[in-house]
Amino acid sequence: MNGTSSPLSRLLLSGALLAGLLGSGPLVPCVARAGSDWPQYGGDAGGSRYATLSQISPANVNELEKVWVWHHGDVVRRNEAAGARSTTAFELTPFLVAGTLYGCTPFNRVFALDPATGVPRWTFDPKLDRTQDYANQMICRGVASWRDAGAKEGAACRRRIFSATVDGRLLALDAATGKLCRDFGEGGQVDLKRGIGKELWVGEYSVTSAPTVVHDLVVVGGAIGDNQRVGAPSGVVRAFDVRSGALRWAYDPVPKGQGGLRAAGSGWHLSSPNVWAPMSADEARDLLFLPTGGPSPDYASAWRHGLDDLGSSLVVLRASTGQYLWHYQTVHHDVWDFDVPAQPTLFSLRRGGREIPAVVQATKMGFLFAFQRETGKPLFPIEERPVPQGAEKGFVLSPTQPVPTGLAHLVRTRLDPEKDAWGVTPWDRGKCREQMQALRWDGMFTPPSTQGSIMYPGNAGGVNWGGVAVDPERQLLIANTSDFPWVVTLLDPARFAAERAAHPGVEISPQRGTPWAMRREMLSSPLGVPCNPPPWGTLAAVDLSTGKLRWQVPLGTIRDIAPIPLPIKLGTPSLGGPLVTASGLVFIGAAADNYLRAFDERSGEELWKARLPAGGQATPMTYAVGGRQFVVIAAGGYGRGPQTLGDALVAYALPE
Repeated sequence: MNGTSSPLSRLLLSGALLAGLLGSGPLVPCVARAGSDWPQYGGDAGGSRYATLSQISPANVNELEKVWVWHHGDVVRRNEAAGARSTTAFELTPFLVAGTLYGCTPFNRVFALDPATGVPRWTFDPKLDRTQDYANQMICRGVASWRDAGAKEGAACRRRIFSATVDGRLLALDAATGKLCRDFGEGGQVDLKRGIGKELWVGEYSVTSAPTVVHDLVVVGGAIGDNQRVGAPSGVVRAFDVRSGALRWAYDPVPKGQGGLRAAGSGWHLSSPNVWAPMSADEARDLLFLPTGGPSPDYASAWRHGLDDLGSSLVVLRASTGQYLWHYQTVHHDVWDFDVPAQPTLFSLRRGGREIPAVVQATKMGFLFAFQRETGKPLFPIEERPVPQGAEKGFVLSPTQPVPTGLAHLVRTRLDPEKDAWGVTPWDRGKCREQMQALRWDGMFTPPSTQGSIMYPGNAGGVNWGGVAVDPERQLLIANTSDFPWVVTLLDPARFAAERAAHPGVEISPQRGTPWAMRREMLSSPLGVPCNPPPWGTLAAVDLSTGKLRWQVPLGTIRDIAPIPLPIKLGTPSLGGPLVTASGLVFIGAAADNYLRAFDERSGEELWKARLPAGGQATPMTYAVGGRQFVVIAAGGYGRGPQTLGDALVAYALPE
């Protein structure tokens, strides 16, 4: 499921959302880090979000100034009478390669800009049908590129830009002109909906993350509408030839021999785990890293018959063939929507004088799982611990769940109704306590119930699609987290329509084919404040040498989403991720206010912030052009919340 698919309607948080052998064998170079360019969505193929640039430093970051702003114009606000049924969210991280900045708008328009001035060089419009209801909003988080080393300079489509759309198409464009590469697929595009099963509506299946290019393949996953039905579109991952668009391999993330419904023609499993978050690649080792979600729908599991055996997992394939190599399941029989939401991050772990090829996977639970990249051997201890049982009809629960014990846990899990109920006033604190006492809460893995179960952290908790950044030199991992509770209540399907009428603005989904519909909402006071104590969002650094937390600070203020500011550092939930540079700076927007901030990587001290024209629910990137380092962020807000929406791509640099 897509981590941004749930409407959050309460005052504070609705606005916000408001990674056998330790390095045995010869060393293979790790993924190249971003230097003057930022050539891929995550900075590099391994998603490190680390740049070797150091012109902007802790000593001069307070001199940063806005140098250009580009407005794309593709904005649809909630309840806007503009012919569009879906809201927009500008969650883009652009990339810079060969002297041009490339990206996409929420309407899937692809653009090329001058990186020094923000002046457009071209735009391409795939003509998205804006009257459709796209399950995960209109979002395009990134595009990808590939260069044909054998083609002559100036040849058409020598460099290609690949963009996947929310209406299920994969496009190939000439990087120089923005025109379709007509030799790719059918006239420049491939229909991704072919073979995945029948959609209930146009937009039940979409692609929101950037494609992954590895070898001569462009690989795409897909996002599925949450909690609609058994028999939802397949979560198949596919690799297409970068030149012709021909299907080279398909990976159905279900172990062989399992039952379940299958799509006609292709035979791919329906309702299978999907890969909606970004993937990572280690081309030198021919490895592809997939963060999988769970089967749809989320909140019932007896029907799955093994479809979830590879769900909520880190799955590793042979990139050239799609052959399964190994996986690790971060949640067994996931009935909490604890999808693996973030790009797996590749880095070299220094241990015992050796460089170990590692991958770290961040999760919605705030857990970090780290493995040897080739073998899947854990690099820090993980324990299987007993978890609550006693579920309703239509559930299969695992008796244990994996808990990493060697890497810091980034969010809290204690929630005592007597001690932890929180509110702005004694009155709403008491209301929170009453709610919490009436709900089921036995810890993080409390199963959903008809009584109503607290989910803490919930489906939007911990780390989300923004992922983490890793500084390979300082061996630090930087992560922003959301830390607030949800409530999931199982409903009689016969009462689905009545429940929707009784709870307008609350997410209520049918889960057709299971015994239960469901209602999902934030656990908040009558004033719209989360019922757990702040901070509700943090930024943290984890020392990868020891696994311990180096520092953790609140991230974000309620300035832009609440009418009355509170005189404490509350922190807010966040969407988007961090960027870290060689000079020791962490840049991040993400929080539920309209700021881009810079922090000292060593201490967590906030060194600088700049006011954005809208919410920065995106991951910033950096590059150098003409001897000048730029930091760029998409400021577009989150379409399903009340915070400021916009259409600005904003660039900062030091004075010339």
